[in-house]
Amino acid sequence: MALTRRAAIVALAGVFVVFFAPLGGCMIYVVEGALLVGIVVDLLLAGSVRALEVSRCGDAARRLDEVSEVGLVVVNKGGRRVRGVLRDAWPPSANASPARRPIDVPAGERRRWVTTIRPLRRTELRADRITVRSVGPLGLAARQGSHDVPWSLRVLPAFPSHRYLPEKLAKLRILDGRTAARIRGQGTEFDSLRDYVEGDDARSIDWRATARRSAVVVRTWRPERDRRIVLVLDTGRTSAARVGSAPRLDASLDAALLLGTLASRAGDKLDLMAFDDRPRFLVKGSEHENDALARLLRAMAGLHPRLVETDGRRLVAEVLQRVRQRALIVLFTTLDEAAITQGLLPVLPSLTRKHVVMVASVADPQVLAMVGSHDDARTTYDAAAAERALAQHRRVTGLLRRLDVDVVDAAPADFASKVSDTYLEMKAAGRL
Repeated sequence: MALTRRAAIVALAGVFVVFFAPLGGCMIYVVEGALLVGIVVDLLLAGSVRALEVSRCGDAARRLDEVSEVGLVVVNKGGRRVRGVLRDAWPPSANASPARRPIDVPAGERRRWVTTIRPLRRTELRADRITVRSVGPLGLAARQGSHDVPWSLRVLPAFPSHRYLPEKLAKLRILDGRTAARIRGQGTEFDSLRDYVEGDDARSIDWRATARRSAVVVRTWRPERDRRIVLVLDTGRTSAARVGSAPRLDASLDAALLLGTLASRAGDKLDLMAFDDRPRFLVKGSEHENDALARLLRAMAGLHPRLVETDGRRLVAEVLQRVRQRALIVLFTTLDEAAITQGLLPVLPSLTRKHVVMVASVADPQVLAMVGSHDDARTTYDAAAAERALAQHRRVTGLLRRLDVDVVDAAPADFASKVSDTYLEMKAAGRL
């Protein structure tokens, strides 16, 4: 049972009636009795909450940057109309709206409502109870009850860089020779012959075909397909650092989604691995274009930073043991000098001898903004600290490049695009 605002207003009005017309003290009993009768009548005539059958339908998984909708179906199997308020209980991080809504379900009928979910972070959102308050015809009291209607919504990583996908796929089609531009990469698979144009590599001239045609002819090559790409996500303590408004790991996930989708369209096999102090292979050997993005999203949904040091030596040993075929290893980590020089750098040569290695790191735009600001003592110290951090990054980048490691260091807005561009450049140059 629950009393409504109207009951409180009626009780307050009764106080004024008793004050101005006490009738020798009897008016208080009249007012209280009338209010009590009204409450009892409401409780007797209000629709039964227990007679309601409640169920959910809608999204079970959705990306963080998308709006989810979960439907709520209420069937009134009782003999009276249920009119009142319904409360749908979701965790605060679900940002569900509306949390409360008025309902009016006649006997024997059903109604459907939609709850809009705009999640604030990646997690598994679980809905709990549905609470219904059925108000009587006088609006003084209501029956109240709850129904357990479990529902789970898996919030997948956001994919804001999907806007770059058409552009990258167009570049890929050019490399594959599926557009009118017919620009070829320097792959190892022979594709066709065409007339020589200024700027072509002289080494690609086919002298026998040239002699037959009496014109200079060059060979064109199709970039390699069916290569193996291994995406390694560092989920150690450095991935928890916030770059802009989100953890560093979120930018890495976005870039990995774009690169993984692009690689699957290119016909390359894709592995996804998470690593901190222990390895976790999440996707193995995915080569199907249609479900690559879905598999990556599902695998990344449960990834969160762990406050442990990343074991670089174990990482390299694990990759060498599991990946026997020559592959492109893309390590999403940070250019932290201590982490790279002490953990990863000593063992990288054993990895670069067998595989092509790319290290991708998200640059902090706030550090770049602090450089050159000398308005007062505080900003001067900030600028000095930023310069020192950038100098360390340049030093680490130089050490990595001496080991034939490609390094991508970009702000979050450009990070995913630059990682994919580097992959396409490698493919065009026949390095994979």
